[in-house]
Amino acid sequence: QVQLVESGGGLVQPGGSLRLSCAASGSILSINEMAWYRQAPGKERELVASIVSDGTTNYADSVKGRFTISRDNAKKTVLLQMNSLNPEDTAVYYCHTPRVVTRFTTYFRIWGQGTLVTVSS
Repeated sequence: QVQLVESGGGLVQPGGSLRLSCAASGSILSINEMAWYRQAPGKERELVASIVSDGTTNYADSVKGRFTISRDNAKKTVLLQMNSLNPEDTAVYYCHTPRVVTRFTTYFRIWGQGTLVTVSS
C-alpha cells in the first residue's frame, strides 16, 4: 500500500515562510507527478503546484514567485517552500499523486492526510 505523509504546517505571521514536506512510502517503483493542493474553509480544493519526474513545474497564478516546489526522486519526497505568506494562503495543504507504480500493482489518485497552514498576526 502507498501512503503520502505531509509535515511542516503551522502558524506563521504575514510575510513569513514555511516549508512543507511530503514523503511517499511503500514498495514504489515510480511516481511521475507529485503535487500540492490546498483547501481553505468554505472553498473548493485547488491546485497549488505540481512537478513531474523530469523537474517540470506548474504553479497557480496566486502563488507564482512566492512558492517553490521541488522533489527528491531517490527519497520519494516533494517539498513546497512558501515565502511571503499572506492570510489568503491559510488552508489545509494536501500532497497528491495521480499515479504510483509499485512492485505489485498501480495505485491511482493518492492523497495525504493534509497539514494545516495558518497565516495570521
